[in-house]
Amino acid sequence: MAKFYAMGNYTAKAFQGFIKDPNSDRSQAAKAAGDAVGAKMVSYDALRGAYDFIVVFEGTFEQAAGIKVATEATGALTNITICESININDVAGNAAKIAGSYKAPGQ
Repeated sequence: MAKFYAMGNYTAKAFQGFIKDPNSDRSQAAKAAGDAVGAKMVSYDALRGAYDFIVVFEGTFEQAAGIKVATEATGALTNITICESININDVAGNAAKIAGSYKAPGQ
């Protein structure tokens, strides 16, 4: 299973919900979404900055994309960006195999 980081923003609809119920536990909602598709939520944190929240979970990209589509469709979330954890050494190893032979356009 791969590790994914989903960062996103709440909409005005979600903020209205927070005002109505300031004790709403969004980590439970994130866990339920992951559970529904067979992914495992690792953590949920509210953020300050460009994104309002980050959810870390283990699963497949298809599971991550399904969660994004379903949760954004509610109108409460937007701008969900999904990042996947990688092994930078494997990436560098593949790049090294190409570096000596790749020719740029016009070369």
